[in-house]
Amino acid sequence: MQGNEAVAWGALAAGCMFYAGYPITPSTEIAEMLSRELPKIGGKFIQMEDEIASLAACIGASVGGLKAMTATSGPGFSLMQEHIGYAAMTEVPCVVVDVQRLGPSTGQATSPAQGDVMQARWGTHGDHPIIALSPTSVRQSFDLTVTAFNFSERYRTPVILLLDEVVAHMREKADLPEPGSVERVERVATNVPPEWYKPYGDSRSDVPPMANFGTGYRYHITGMFHDPAGYPTQRLDEIDPWVERVHRKIERNIHDIVMVEEDGTGSARTVVVAYGGTARSARHAVKLARQRRCKVGQVTLLTIWPFAEDVVARITRTAKRIIVPEMNLGQLALEVERIAGRHKVVRVNRANGHMVTPQMILDAIEGK
Repeated sequence: MQGNEAVAWGALAAGCMFYAGYPITPSTEIAEMLSRELPKIGGKFIQMEDEIASLAACIGASVGGLKAMTATSGPGFSLMQEHIGYAAMTEVPCVVVDVQRLGPSTGQATSPAQGDVMQARWGTHGDHPIIALSPTSVRQSFDLTVTAFNFSERYRTPVILLLDEVVAHMREKADLPEPGSVERVERVATNVPPEWYKPYGDSRSDVPPMANFGTGYRYHITGMFHDPAGYPTQRLDEIDPWVERVHRKIERNIHDIVMVEEDGTGSARTVVVAYGGTARSARHAVKLARQRRCKVGQVTLLTIWPFAEDVVARITRTAKRIIVPEMNLGQLALEVERIAGRHKVVRVNRANGHMVTPQMILDAIEGK
């Protein structure tokens, strides 16, 4: 199956019951498939007038108790940033799929890129945590879509799934789990009566229970800084604890959220750090390099944000060089350089709508 199809099946397996979106290449197959499949199980599909409205509808559906998702590409992702910030501020679970294509602006709709990495982290204004995941295969597109929903519900936060056009449109064999066998995380419901409920109150997990609209709980939701009851506030003794808690709920669970795949990094003198479709080129380059007796390992980042600082710091202690291939002019390389130091990092970049090839990465491994 296609990567986009695997995303749609993953959303259904995770319990998605609402999709609102606007068609945009190269993500359109996700909308097409869910428009067909969601009504079969009682779910809702709405084609919206634009991407801003799409995410607004998803936020509303989530507040009403439905697991909700939208999908887009670079231009639409730019339009969604205001509501990503709103979802972060109001702590509303939702999943945003961004199938990256060449840009900026309209760019080339069917050409691959990885140019939205920094936008996924810093696209919306203000200080806020974010979770962003990136699959390298069709099967991982299914798995990480499920994970995105689970993280979103567990931590009451928007989660971004960053594909690139290569993974989204590639077809390969994918063994999917049996229906009903995947782990589904459901949001924690409140166990107090409506008059006691605080939608943003303290909790031991830093994630307050969430009451769904329409179940007898009436509370205030605003994009402004708010008190535990949800009403706007300018009191520092209410703003500071909220900011600290929202960041802490991600930071204290970093080992649950940050996922990487490591291959031969223990004794490697050179380590390739890659993600998305580029990780596939890296895997082949590493294989070729080992055939030439090079001591080389690979770290594949499945979680882009939060960044895998501990992993990079560990490999930096033994590796002499870290190679970062990307279909951009160097975005995640900035994070690797921040941890490892610029003198250790070798960038392999391409931002013209073509993939980084195994040969380009092999040349970097061999110091050419």
